[in-house]
Amino acid sequence: MRSKKTVVQPTVFGSHAHNHQRCIAEALDKAAELCRERGARLTELRRRVLELVWRSHEPIGAYAILEELQRSRAGAAPPTVYRALDFLLGQGLIHRIESLNAFVGCPTPDRRHSGQFLICSDCGRVAEIDDSKVGSAIARSAASQGFTVDRLTVELRGRCPACKEAAAAHAR
Repeated sequence: MRSKKTVVQPTVFGSHAHNHQRCIAEALDKAAELCRERGARLTELRRRVLELVWRSHEPIGAYAILEELQRSRAGAAPPTVYRALDFLLGQGLIHRIESLNAFVGCPTPDRRHSGQFLICSDCGRVAEIDDSKVGSAIARSAASQGFTVDRLTVELRGRCPACKEAAAAHAR
């Protein structure tokens, strides 16, 4: 009799205790490589804005990015940040979380996709999932109504595994 092999899928939220510096470095390296391949310029400022977006797994707003930038660049202004964010969005390096008017890094910028976002109501962390069936189902339903989807962002709110576990432990 064969024993069933149990495969544990990693959570998209990862671990609160992962090596985040390596996570940021890999995202920046990947962004530089993709921009080089695409003939796009990842300037020092754009790279710094991307680094600030990746600083945590929590969404960050444009004005929080601006405040951080102004610590090292006194002349940084809102248009500077918005232009950098527009570039990063256009290259698929970040996503905009519409309901929060904030941005998160994209873990798979090498391919175009419409992500779905899991937003933890307790800790504020965001995780991206990409289920093509969800996007296809929405596009089909929209098409049946004569509607063409130009951009699709699906946001789901709830509790991440760590917050869910903490709440359960607190309830005991």
